Amino acid sequence: MKSLKYFLLLSVLLLFGCSAMAVEKDDSVEVIEKTSKIKKSDDYGFCERNWNNNKKASVKDLRESTISRTDLLSVDGQKNGGISVKGEDRADILVRACVRVWGNTEADANSALKSINISTSPVVKAENTPEKGWSVSYEILVPKTTNLKLTAHNGGISIKSVTGNLEFETTNGGVSLSEVGGNVKGFTTNGGISVNLSGARFNGNGLNVETKNGGVSLRLPSNYAADVETGTVNGGLSSDFKELQAEKKGRWYRNKQISARINGGGPKIRVVTTNGGVRIKSN
Repeated sequence: MKSLKYFLLLSVLLLFGCSAMAVEKDDSVEVIEKTSKIKKSDDYGFCERNWNNNKKASVKDLRESTISRTDLLSVDGQKNGGISVKGEDRADILVRACVRVWGNTEADANSALKSINISTSPVVKAENTPEKGWSVSYEILVPKTTNLKLTAHNGGISIKSVTGNLEFETTNGGVSLSEVGGNVKGFTTNGGISVNLSGARFNGNGLNVETKNGGVSLRLPSNYAADVETGTVNGGLSSDFKELQAEKKGRWYRNKQISARINGGGPKIRVVTTNGGVRIKSN
């Protein structure tokens, strides 16, 4: 009788284990192998920071691809997803793409997820995407000197420690620029802009960024040499630099479009908004 109990218990455990293995296998995501060595990554920290839709079944996959250094790295965020680029001491480019899909059921979402491919040439972008219910956010590590062209629609853009011809545009998303150099130009329609620069002066031709709806923040060392242009149409303006302080008449600003040379001048730094406040800080 005791042997029969052990046999039944062992049978149940084996059956449960086989079922669990079968479920794990069915839910795994097939990754399309490419010459750029796209692979799955078990590090979901980057993916976990991205937006999730709790009203539907949601699945995610983190793809990684290492590609050769290029004259111009173009990234198209398409419908939904932000782009973050960071410069490092490296010779190649690492593209990490967090792919998310929502569906009425987990099976539907998994099926759509499997079909999505991340192309890396000539533009980094998602291919074979469903009509709706998906997003791809990018975290990209590049050599510190790299030319960039970044486009997003519903997602923010972040560039850190990169020098080159840096061009970006997003419709709905904020912008963060830190330790950048070269020739920097960019625009967002709905989102704030934060610029943080260091050193004695800008390393390059200059920086020209603008938002239509959102506040802007510019942080510079107290001894930074630059020709600065800033301003807003609808919003307040405050500055730690006396050359960039708006004149008030009573409760109202007399002039909220300011151009000034600080610490002897240097490459032009232009950070402006239409509807939003301006804050210029000194380190």
